[in-house]
Amino acid sequence: MAVKILVTGGTFDKEYDEINGKLYFKDTHVPEILKLGKCHLDVRVRTLMMVDSLEMSDTDRELILAHCRQCDENKIVITHGTDTMSVTAQLLGEANLAKTIVLTGAMVPYKFGSSDGLFNLGSALAFVQTLPQGVFVAMNGKCFKWNNVRKNKSSGVFEEVNA
Repeated sequence: MAVKILVTGGTFDKEYDEINGKLYFKDTHVPEILKLGKCHLDVRVRTLMMVDSLEMSDTDRELILAHCRQCDENKIVITHGTDTMSVTAQLLGEANLAKTIVLTGAMVPYKFGSSDGLFNLGSALAFVQTLPQGVFVAMNGKCFKWNNVRKNKSSGVFEEVNA
């Protein structure tokens, strides 16, 4: 069965405007990353939105949930901004869908060349194939259950809430 990748934006997909010195969204980099990583999985990519997770609304999160409910695939990877990834994971986890859902993102934009996004997406694709049903966050080689994860904004890493 195919893996669905739902794109929501976040640092993962940001571009840098050298003239204005600002980050912005254009198109998702997921297809390019899959090609670069020589991914041979049957993946179906769907861009839902291109937003910074700090600007993501409850309506945006409900849209993500609706797509998770409606898609035929029971293995889903969601690219998401890291600042509120755990909020979206909680909404999805509380919905208790009979699917395996893994959220991932990047601390550095893919286009910067030194991004953790390639590794995180590859890890999320591996985790989604092997984990049981449920909702998880995969960042920097670690995987966390939706109800036991937070982003430590001081250190810039994801960690368990109850270690």
